[in-house]
Amino acid sequence: MFGMARTRLAKSVHDAGWSAFVDMLQYKCERYGRAFVKIGRFEPTTRRCSVCGHVDGPKPLHVREWDCPACGTHLDRDVNAAVNVKNAAGRAVHACGAPGRPWTKAMAGCEEAGSQGIHAGARAA
Repeated sequence: MFGMARTRLAKSVHDAGWSAFVDMLQYKCERYGRAFVKIGRFEPTTRRCSVCGHVDGPKPLHVREWDCPACGTHLDRDVNAAVNVKNAAGRAVHACGAPGRPWTKAMAGCEEAGSQGIHAGARAA
């Protein structure tokens, strides 16, 4: 059972699933007037300090926290990467002028048939 996870077929299925997810996410963003930005696969989001921008060397996965050698900031690997992804997406939206708007109450009724969105309970209250 676990051997199949390492085959080329399993990798192809995984890649196809990820591609379908990205396509759906892009479609939803266009539908609701949100900006959709892809961050490059090799963007050093976990290695770049979100405070000063210094790019540190590669780190093994067991290193969950690190200190920036340039500014001394103590960084959590995942939080730092999330901040860097958000900043990179913001720069991309600003640079290309991609559309983006905040969620409005008027959009709360724009759910797909059969979906149980978080706003469904809010409307009943």
